[in-house]
Amino acid sequence: MTADRLNPDPSEGSTTDGALASVRVLDLTDQRAIYGAKLLADLGATVIRPEPSEGDPLRARLPHTVSGESLYYANYASNRRSVTLDLTSEDGRAQLRQLAATVDLILDTGTLETAAIDPQSLLDEHPALVIVSISSFGPTGPWADYLTTDLVTGALGGLVATTGDIDTQPLNTYGELNFGTTGAYAAIGALAALNHARETNEGQLVELAAHEAVPSCLEHVLMWTWHNADLPIATEDSLPRRGSLHWSDAYEVMTARDGSIMVTITPDPAKQLTWLIEEGVQQDLLDPQYGDPENPRPMMMRMMQVLRDWVATQNVEDFFFESQARHYPYGWVLSPDRVAASPQLEARGWWADHHIEGATVRGPGAPYHLEGTPIPTTRTIEAPGASTADILAEIGWTD
Repeated sequence: MTADRLNPDPSEGSTTDGALASVRVLDLTDQRAIYGAKLLADLGATVIRPEPSEGDPLRARLPHTVSGESLYYANYASNRRSVTLDLTSEDGRAQLRQLAATVDLILDTGTLETAAIDPQSLLDEHPALVIVSISSFGPTGPWADYLTTDLVTGALGGLVATTGDIDTQPLNTYGELNFGTTGAYAAIGALAALNHARETNEGQLVELAAHEAVPSCLEHVLMWTWHNADLPIATEDSLPRRGSLHWSDAYEVMTARDGSIMVTITPDPAKQLTWLIEEGVQQDLLDPQYGDPENPRPMMMRMMQVLRDWVATQNVEDFFFESQARHYPYGWVLSPDRVAASPQLEARGWWADHHIEGATVRGPGAPYHLEGTPIPTTRTIEAPGASTADILAEIGWTD
């Protein structure tokens, strides 16, 4: 077999009209970074995902459709081309190496190592290639050889410690948000390196650790720890767990009569006070003790308590729309069935149809809208290895 590298001209070799139509990707990811490959595929890149003869292990992830197809896989493996490779055989490993010679990007969570392929040797052979290597903890350090699940990533990354309150255990975040963050960073790193390669013909190895992706999003948690001596409101070295109450004490998910809503006195406490006065529920907020402009914190703390009392009497839906009409940044806590029926998402054409094994299921759409290169709202999911011969011909392999 022979393999030719891609011509980056969007007019040659493109399979879609998406923003990444000229880009070819080899997807060697597991759940730690499959979302990154999905982002590239849904943007129009030709993404090839090898799998063993028994099928991709992620095809077994729950939940399943009535016919037994994985909805997880339908979402995360959308718009891939599937080829079957036996990486336990010398021929399979050779084919993987030839596949690597035809693409611009490789996203890898360990398959290259399993196949005994040195990433640096690929870069030596193909100087413009970009390889994004995603691991649990990175290739160096005392935890380099450890593995992790999504929950463990959140736990060791500091996110889980922020959940719950003083009376509960730390809580798991539903869904694989930690690995989703890792995958998003994998796509960002890949595209940044690809841009450099297109400008200079210099590829590179990009290293990404799930353990480093999560703490990068912890915002005030680490700032509080590092700089608590400079924060007048800090009473402990670490921010204590406090449920939904924000570290500033100015944002909180409050309980209404029939639901929950995120309420804040920002950005204009005086405007918020005016609304409370209009409703006659200001209680003692006009007391002079809360009027010191040099010390606004007592006023803020008392106003939040008054809001808790008032919100508890409200119908959450009516209250939300009234707050929006007044331009208050309140957020109604929607249940999943409400999100699924959201008129806003429907009006934006956000939902996507996922075609899997002859069935069509509704699923999440793209996280952004591109005016010049619209993202298709149809996602395809191939059967295991169904198009191996077509794929090999498409990428220029000949026997």
